[in-house]
Amino acid sequence: MKKLSFKDYVIVSCGTLAPEINYLKNSKFLDAKKILYTKPGRHEVPTELESQLINKLNIAKKYSENIIVVYGGKYCYIDIKEPYKTIDRIIKDHGKNISRINASHCIDMLASKKERENIANTVANGEKVWWLTPGWMIYRHFVFQDWDKAMANENFPKHTGGAILLDGIGFWEKYIEDHAEKILEFSDWMGIPIQPYKISLIRLKKLLLEKIR
Repeated sequence: MKKLSFKDYVIVSCGTLAPEINYLKNSKFLDAKKILYTKPGRHEVPTELESQLINKLNIAKKYSENIIVVYGGKYCYIDIKEPYKTIDRIIKDHGKNISRINASHCIDMLASKKERENIANTVANGEKVWWLTPGWMIYRHFVFQDWDKAMANENFPKHTGGAILLDGIGFWEKYIEDHAEKILEFSDWMGIPIQPYKISLIRLKKLLLEKIR
């Protein structure tokens, strides 16, 4: 079977997924013409997310008309001032050969809802879980921009199953060896324990391959 290639495509991705996207690039799976990243965690600042995304799409079009956007559709862009403006509408306004992978957010790109339910049942006895990715850990100051301890206390402790980091790139072992204090600091700020769960990147690969015409 002929190997599918991304050589005619440009990838525009949220920077939060950079660890996984770079891993796929380095493993020769993602042989895209160009990979561009927006600043991580811009779901907290929708106007900045829109500006960053449009900027990267305009740059991407200089390399190829075929663009795959690695952003979720449901949770990544929510503008309460303009609720009818969606990320797909923004994309549609900037080119007919631009498509977005079929996922609701970055967590969903790594593990489906059913897979997350199975993981929560296995690791957290079915308790409510706060999901993390390596990017959420690395770029936590961007992802949780303007969150204070009071906001953390309001959001995290109700996740009685703790936080589970979906690790498809062997991130945890090296990070805890090099930055154990940062994990402890982040866990303390959240008020819940953090534990890793090893996954494959099969779902992310599949979502990307679906966009090759």
